[in-house]
Amino acid sequence: MVQREVLPNGVRIVTETVPGVESVSVGYWFDSGACDESDKTRGISHFIEHMLFKGTNSRSARDIAREFDYIGGQVNAFTEKECTCYYAKVLAEHLPAAMDVLTDMLRFSRIDTKDIELEKNVILEEIKMHEDTPEDFVHDLFAEKIWSRHPLGYPIMGSADIVQSLKREDLTDFIEKHYTPDRLVVAAAGNLNHKEFVERIADSFGSLKGTGCPRAYAEPEFNSESFFAKRSMEQVQFCIGARGFSNQDGNRYPLAIIDSALGGGMSSRLFQEIRENRGLAYNIGSYSTSYSTGGFFTVYGGTSPDKFEEVLSLVKQEFASLPRGSLTEEEMARAKNQIKGSLVLSQEGMGSRMIRIGRSELFYGRVVTLEELISSILAVTADDVARVSGIIFDKEFYPTIAVGPERL
Repeated sequence: MVQREVLPNGVRIVTETVPGVESVSVGYWFDSGACDESDKTRGISHFIEHMLFKGTNSRSARDIAREFDYIGGQVNAFTEKECTCYYAKVLAEHLPAAMDVLTDMLRFSRIDTKDIELEKNVILEEIKMHEDTPEDFVHDLFAEKIWSRHPLGYPIMGSADIVQSLKREDLTDFIEKHYTPDRLVVAAAGNLNHKEFVERIADSFGSLKGTGCPRAYAEPEFNSESFFAKRSMEQVQFCIGARGFSNQDGNRYPLAIIDSALGGGMSSRLFQEIRENRGLAYNIGSYSTSYSTGGFFTVYGGTSPDKFEEVLSLVKQEFASLPRGSLTEEEMARAKNQIKGSLVLSQEGMGSRMIRIGRSELFYGRVVTLEELISSILAVTADDVARVSGIIFDKEFYPTIAVGPERL
């Protein structure tokens, strides 16, 4: 059962009590991420995520790690374009202890100057590792190029020069402006008591005051120019894509069907044609990305330089066929069942349940039920798919971002 509460200062609390399980996943979600940064602070949200694990006024970084190890729990965090989440998974009996540590981290981290300088080196190495992994790096490069100079297009980790320039006051100012009660959602799923959970959050965060800086940016303009980054490597890693939809747009449901049918699994069109039938790639797939003001659809893969143009041609052929209503009834049914199965099976993990209700509250202001999601997917018709395909696959040329050994 999902329950919701809003504290007087704006903190939102959503829980899902799941009978018969022994664990609880809890997440503290801030409506703040990489898109809230300025040109001079790119990467600061990710930096702050690191720094909140470096110690508080009463706990060292080692103490934080030891306390979670002692109770057999897991603690971590992630930064995205429009949110940052700090979370833990523990046995139900240890939930109070986990919440105590997370509250301490979020409210009383010391953000020590010496720790900042040390962590800069860690993040710089993380950036290097990411850029040295072209099958990961190409996705960031794709978003950056198609949404040039838009907040949603910048990489979450930022750049080396900006990370090097960040100072303590930059971090504390950002926290003060964006880690405010009205931008905080606390979500939990598993073996818990909603009333007791709300009381604990009220004790920890009820005294916070302030409102966050408003987020105001327009829908990103889609840049259709292609880009090639030369690297010393054997394969070409690429992304080719088209416009998508915001997470508020109902057209995202037909696009989910398109995504599943084109590149969502081993039976998808691209996997069968490019890998199985022609042996042109080992890795080929697709995904749809949605944010508050826009989105994009991407096909990605890796292939030999001499096979690259052939692979792109096959992808574009599939793009061109969809507005003509080429999905069969079998493909429609398979895509719907695949999405439904993925949604339902994910609910077997408390972490997935917590993430679903946390995101839902953060982005929609309510918990969108699993039944509502499934119903929206099952209601998609072949005409819906053809109509949406006609919106996004309306040109013969699509931006292609590639990383490889030579210009093609």
